[in-house]
Amino acid sequence: MWRQEDGQSLVEFALVLPLIIALLIGMVDFGRVLYTHQELELITQEAVRIGSFGESDEAISSYVTDNFDSGNPAELSVTVTPENRSSGEYMTVETAYPASIFNLLGDYSIPYTIETNSTIRVE
Repeated sequence: MWRQEDGQSLVEFALVLPLIIALLIGMVDFGRVLYTHQELELITQEAVRIGSFGESDEAISSYVTDNFDSGNPAELSVTVTPENRSSGEYMTVETAYPASIFNLLGDYSIPYTIETNSTIRVE
């Protein structure tokens, strides 16, 4: 006897579809966080280079916030150390930005802080 199995593949697809969607969302969201990290790393390197030429802390912070396009610049934290720099010393610019992975899950998203730093010798 032949049995009707017309809906078998549809049921299997319905069981696997949430996993496929979760994987796709995870890959896209992880790529977004990676892109933000890379952009912040490049901005931090450029900011520390500007600071090595004798720019003020305010100019360095404004450069970082003006060039950060991947999120809300108001949430971006910029720390420049040391405050009083002289030629031959090392200076460091540290940036931190709060992000989250799986934003589509709302309250169940995973909080993550993107932190970058760069150090250079003052000329």
